[in-house]
Amino acid sequence: MWAKSGKASPVASISASVYTSHIPAIGAALDLGKTAEPYWQPVFSGYQRSKEWMAKHVPDAIVLVYNDHATAFSLDLVPTFAIGTGERFMPADEGWGARPVPEVLGHPELAAHIAHSVIQDDFDLTIVNRMDVDHGLTVPLSLMFGQPSAWPCRVIPFAVNVVLYPVPSGRRCWNLGRAIRKAIALYDEPLKVQVWGTGGMSHQLQGPRAGLINREFDQSFLDRLIADPEGLAQMPHVDYVREAGSEGIELVMWLIARGAMSDRAPTVVHRFYHVPASNTAVGHLILENNE
Repeated sequence: MWAKSGKASPVASISASVYTSHIPAIGAALDLGKTAEPYWQPVFSGYQRSKEWMAKHVPDAIVLVYNDHATAFSLDLVPTFAIGTGERFMPADEGWGARPVPEVLGHPELAAHIAHSVIQDDFDLTIVNRMDVDHGLTVPLSLMFGQPSAWPCRVIPFAVNVVLYPVPSGRRCWNLGRAIRKAIALYDEPLKVQVWGTGGMSHQLQGPRAGLINREFDQSFLDRLIADPEGLAQMPHVDYVREAGSEGIELVMWLIARGAMSDRAPTVVHRFYHVPASNTAVGHLILENNE
């Protein structure tokens, strides 16, 4: 965007996107000092390069796409898409106490701007001024930033319903990411923003297929997320459930982050995949925009 003087206007931009599983047991391993144990060491070593990259690329704000696990919301009220517009969000008590991590400081101005722009683009967001955030949001922060006394940037929680059917389609999530990209590009402050997609990868927590992990599907998903995200967005729900398990549907949230990226092919900073962690596959990816 250019001002009449011919100089670039100070607007926000998306520099990168981050994708990661948000397994609660990973948070417990961090909090209990188990990261060097033989079972967990391969998982956390896969994020070492990511932490080094993040230390050099701390954004001003993160739009963190995740799903709530019956803490901020319950089956009495399940919004399809909800954006946190508050000033701060406390770690949730998920039944065994809140994680010993810093409170999350929001960015009310940018969040309100995104909400206005996206709603005007016909996406119905639920605006949430106060809520607690659970492992779906705090585990990704811990994986990328470690255990600081305070998170080094502002975070806008963006919750997606992938718990109670009907859940949004991959296509809807992809298009929502495009709308978020447009909104951020119209924000008149030169902020560096990252959009994160969390959840997944293949896993099922109940029923006769409990423990399902599909390495081939997961790796194919990562390949297509990088090279053919718009085609990937057309995948129907039944494919996620059949190939990646009942909780594999969380992967549609990655399409929001990918949709927010530039149309140009991204730079792959880091890719990591590991089986197992708890009863799921761990997937992780960092993409930088090429503008």
